[in-house]
Amino acid sequence: MGIDLGNTIEKKQISLSYLSGRSIAIDANNALYQFLSIIRQPDGTPLKDSKDRITSHLAGLLYRTSNLVEVGIRPVYVFDGAPHPLKIKTLKGRRAIKEKATIEWKKAIEAGDLELARTKAQQTSRLSKEMREEAKNLLDALGLPWVQAPSEGEAQASWMASQHEVYACASQDFDSLLFGSPLLARNLAITGKRKLPRKKVWIDVRPELIDLERTLKSLGINREQLVDVAILMGTDFNEGVKGIGPKSGVKLIKQAGSLEKALEELSKEKKFSIPEEITSNYPQVRGIFLNPEVTGVKNLVWKKVNKEKVEKLLCDEHQFSLSRVDNALKKYEGFGKRLGQADLFEF
Repeated sequence: MGIDLGNTIEKKQISLSYLSGRSIAIDANNALYQFLSIIRQPDGTPLKDSKDRITSHLAGLLYRTSNLVEVGIRPVYVFDGAPHPLKIKTLKGRRAIKEKATIEWKKAIEAGDLELARTKAQQTSRLSKEMREEAKNLLDALGLPWVQAPSEGEAQASWMASQHEVYACASQDFDSLLFGSPLLARNLAITGKRKLPRKKVWIDVRPELIDLERTLKSLGINREQLVDVAILMGTDFNEGVKGIGPKSGVKLIKQAGSLEKALEELSKEKKFSIPEEITSNYPQVRGIFLNPEVTGVKNLVWKKVNKEKVEKLLCDEHQFSLSRVDNALKKYEGFGKRLGQADLFEF
């Protein structure tokens, strides 16, 4: 999930067309989890084929990405590699939450509370190795490039943006800023009307663009200090100090100047309890964000969609509607033509 910087940073609302002609590195795992969470039936059951295999991730990848290429955005999906050892605790916690939500989902269905059932079901999403491979195969068929990160996909995508291999990193998480992405694009795959959980309220979700340099300037801190704020709040790699949020964290780091001095100040106050893993692991956590494990990327290529291969993968293998798939593929077919080449083009 990453850190939540809330309203402490400035977000610029944009349209998808604002990114037309730009290459965007998309956090693949983040996007696929969104698809698995959102694309469900009224009772929360994910989309499945005749063999009871989940297909929500493939539906999202095809249809949501088609909206991006339709306006000329050049997406490249970046997949997670092996998780850092410090993330294992967080992953175990997430599994426990999913298991609890699965039980509550079934109970809600039995009680006939479909709204609660759907809310709980969205918390049960699991992205398997097989699903990731299916996604990569579909991207190949669509002619879209993807990158396998050695570790955190978000770190890899952020590095690609910092090296000007792409224009921006796209993720719902703010961690991309910690990893050093100059620009972070949010809400690209979930643009439109969304209903708030357990409320009869619909909101407009629009794409956002966040500028790292402008964010740091407005907060009055540098990137290293932003990472220190995140460590105080708690990251995927360490437990945070309870009671420290984004505003109080920024204030504390600005006053103290560094995490070390901030921890000294907090240790003097009885109301704060500093987790052992912060004091013992913070140098390593800093390194994860400031010097992440990444791999070089060159010559990103977008190819012509292989219509036959897509239809075989989705329609023959997973019983997708042929007419709906073909309608989506028209957007991919027009993708290369609008950029002046019918076969392929490079960043």
